[in-house]
Amino acid sequence: MTADLSQLVKAYDVRGVVPDQWDETLAELFGAAFVQVTGADAIVTGHDMRPSSPGLSRAFARGAAARGVDVTEIGLCSTDQLYYASGAFGLAGAMFTASHNPAQYNGIKMCRPGAAPVGQDTGLSEIRELVESWIDSGAPTSDATPGTITQRDTLEGYSAHLRGLVDLTSIRPLKVVVDAGNGMGGHTVPTVFAGLPLTLVPMYFELDGTFPNHEANPLDPANIVDLQKRVREEDADLGIAFDGDADRCFVVDERGEPVSPSAITALVAARELARNGGKGTVIHNLITSWSVPEVVRENGGTPVRTRVGHSFIKAEMATSGAIFGGEHSAHYYFKDFWNADTGMLAALHVLAALGGQEGTLSALVAQYDRYAGSGEINSTVDDQAGRLAAIKATYEGREDITLDELDGLTVTATDWWFNVRPSNTEPLLRLNAEARDEPTMTKVRDEALAIIRG
Repeated sequence: MTADLSQLVKAYDVRGVVPDQWDETLAELFGAAFVQVTGADAIVTGHDMRPSSPGLSRAFARGAAARGVDVTEIGLCSTDQLYYASGAFGLAGAMFTASHNPAQYNGIKMCRPGAAPVGQDTGLSEIRELVESWIDSGAPTSDATPGTITQRDTLEGYSAHLRGLVDLTSIRPLKVVVDAGNGMGGHTVPTVFAGLPLTLVPMYFELDGTFPNHEANPLDPANIVDLQKRVREEDADLGIAFDGDADRCFVVDERGEPVSPSAITALVAARELARNGGKGTVIHNLITSWSVPEVVRENGGTPVRTRVGHSFIKAEMATSGAIFGGEHSAHYYFKDFWNADTGMLAALHVLAALGGQEGTLSALVAQYDRYAGSGEINSTVDDQAGRLAAIKATYEGREDITLDELDGLTVTATDWWFNVRPSNTEPLLRLNAEARDEPTMTKVRDEALAIIRG
């Protein structure tokens, strides 16, 4: 095949259609390049439930082993389970998944020992260059003695590690509906939740990489409709949805209403600060709600604002020693989980918080959900830079309004703010707006959209 790596290697991972954009031959080259760039002498690999995942993962392992590297295969796992193995064993790792993308896609999320991310600026561009140089001739022959490929089960260890980070010993009985979306949550949830005072109502726990019920992307409202309905039908205390590789979780309350990921970020931040004596830095990206830094300060912590994207969060976590970080995309990062993201640990925090008191989830999160938000609104535009310049010209110089360009353009007033960011891969501008009340938010949102789409 003729591979276009510019379309395959993204900012944070490898992702494309199988076999049109990549196949096992290319995966083997990625394995060889990965160990050469990272200098690893042993690695760990895992994969999701997509039909192409086992073959791609084994090909990657062959490429690594051919260069003298010992490979531990943990097989079917969630992405955060792979991060657990990387952290617990001190190994560089590769996870084969395309997360929430459709069935024909697959990808590789790579990390150094301790789950440290491999992105464009931390080795991924060098891996791409090596693979490109080898496509026609193959990887050069290594003089090293071929490494071993062995299997190891990590599900129990992963579960025990997470359960050791959240005190669930005294929670009241809860009824929870979990929608795994036919993804890896169906593999991990039964073990992680085992023995807890939970009545578990499973939805779509059958591992099926063709996603027969709905896309495994809970941020799309269409994909949580089944969960919302089931929570109401079951009179459950809450519902939890996981994406395809189960590294993100999305929560709905007892009424079936979505809980903002910003509210979850604030709730978990308060709990993590309490665990750390009311001290610590908490990272949040710039499209999370004003509620997040407010709650962090109220609980004795120091909020730090970053650009959108897990590479920025993880980098800031490492440099600042932050105890927790959250994104509005429902990614949650923990110092005690090697600064990596784990939706399962966030879900356990929600269960512990709800089960530790007698009220409903909607009442519990109300204290963390203080403003009216628009959610992310995408607009297709011909000229991203031109539209951003038009927004800047409209608001620049206005009294009591500040502008910053940390990530796209953020416009902030006393009672509202909005951010507009360009997509790196599509001709889109992404708008997020928030205000102290719904009418103000609607007005601000519509004004910004008029300029974006004008």
